[in-house]
Amino acid sequence: MKPHIAIAGATGLVGSEILNILESSSIEPKQVTLLASKNSAGEVYRFRDDEIKVEELSAEKFVGVDVALFALSNDLAEQYVPIAAEHGAVVIDNSSRFRMDPKVPLVVPEVNGDLVNGDHRIFANPNCSTAQLVVALKPLQNLAGLKRVVVSTYQSVSGAGKDALDELWAQSLAVFQQKEVPIEVFPHQIAFNLIPQIDSFLPSGYTKEEKKVIDETRKILNLPDLRITCTAVRVPVFHSHSESVSVDFERNVTREEIVEALKGAPGLEVHTEEYPLPLDVTGSDPVHVGRIRMDEHGGCDFWVVADNLRKGAALNVVQILELWLQQKNVH
Repeated sequence: MKPHIAIAGATGLVGSEILNILESSSIEPKQVTLLASKNSAGEVYRFRDDEIKVEELSAEKFVGVDVALFALSNDLAEQYVPIAAEHGAVVIDNSSRFRMDPKVPLVVPEVNGDLVNGDHRIFANPNCSTAQLVVALKPLQNLAGLKRVVVSTYQSVSGAGKDALDELWAQSLAVFQQKEVPIEVFPHQIAFNLIPQIDSFLPSGYTKEEKKVIDETRKILNLPDLRITCTAVRVPVFHSHSESVSVDFERNVTREEIVEALKGAPGLEVHTEEYPLPLDVTGSDPVHVGRIRMDEHGGCDFWVVADNLRKGAALNVVQILELWLQQKNVH
């Protein structure tokens, strides 16, 4: 059996990256259906030896689909994910709509891939910053237990979509040309600036983005009482998210043990001499860890960088799909 795969939101940054990764994978689909808004319908994308025309998203387009990969807004995911599942498709959703639903597994394959089984019709993909964070935290959890985690994210504009990429480019040109800086996507100028706000503020003072990282990390690591805090910052970088992470452990541990644990973990590339940079890791699959050092209180600080459109989104979706196909023995 070869699966009929539908990509909903196929023309966006994440959806098109899903198609690219799927093309280079070992998965052999029976059919690939590309779905998007009415404005994008009719566009043609190449997949291996075929040309696929984008179709307008509608409920009936999920009839006969085995796996539906969603890269849509929360509202559209809420509307169409249940429909796709009702039509018999297994759904892997990249929105935040179902992530904290206790009935829906929130999956990062290197961390909790065992949750991908036939008991569920819907699987959630985590926030891009969460995905790379938990890949680095899991081997440390296994090594010495996690007592407290402090993370500051430095998130590229691609996490906010195509319009955000265009805005950084347009603002940069405007600054150099001494013209008025256009501000539409972000609340402030992002070119040559930092914005310590991603998404809207909650009554607690945290942003929704920060709360996502906190809640999703607890769920994925199965540590509901983990002491974790987050500050999320948008930075004038086109691609790849970076994170500064500080961890306190349940038992004493050495730097050597930490490096060894990280080097032996799936999905990680450890840098013990040079440190990873967003410019260098863009387009790569692993989560990159560097600047590993012990603080004077026995904790560990390190730097994490990953391509947010790949491991933070599209790659993780395809990895979940691969696990599901292995479990079903369909390829």
